Amino acid sequence: MTFFADVTVRGYELDTQGHLNQAVYLQYAEHARWELLRAAGLPQEKLLASGVGPVALEATVKFLRELRGGDRVRVSCRFVYGEGKTFRIEQQIVKDDGTVAAEITGVGGMLDLSTRRLIADPRAYLATLADSPDLLTG
Repeated sequence: MTFFADVTVRGYELDTQGHLNQAVYLQYAEHARWELLRAAGLPQEKLLASGVGPVALEATVKFLRELRGGDRVRVSCRFVYGEGKTFRIEQQIVKDDGTVAAEITGVGGMLDLSTRRLIADPRAYLATLADSPDLLTG
């Protein structure tokens, strides 16, 4: 399942050319990831209380179209799990007209906050904590 969060580009996020600053694309992606976790019933305080927190291990942004102030976009987020301690994160930033403005791919994990090590099976761990674990599976 792919999750979506809607964002409107704000004027203070623009660079000197009048388009969205490149670092803000990553902020939009992170916002969508946190919104996905929250929608699944895993707000930050619940994760922290359970002793884990999400970590980004790698991020790649492919810029495809510029975004300008006032543009409304939908930021997708999908977790794709494998066998190990990490999982892929696949995201797109899509304009209202359907144009893909950016693709963000990454690798994430869930950090045990006491040992400072990745937990062995993030999919299973999150599923046991989540109110809606189906949102967390890609």
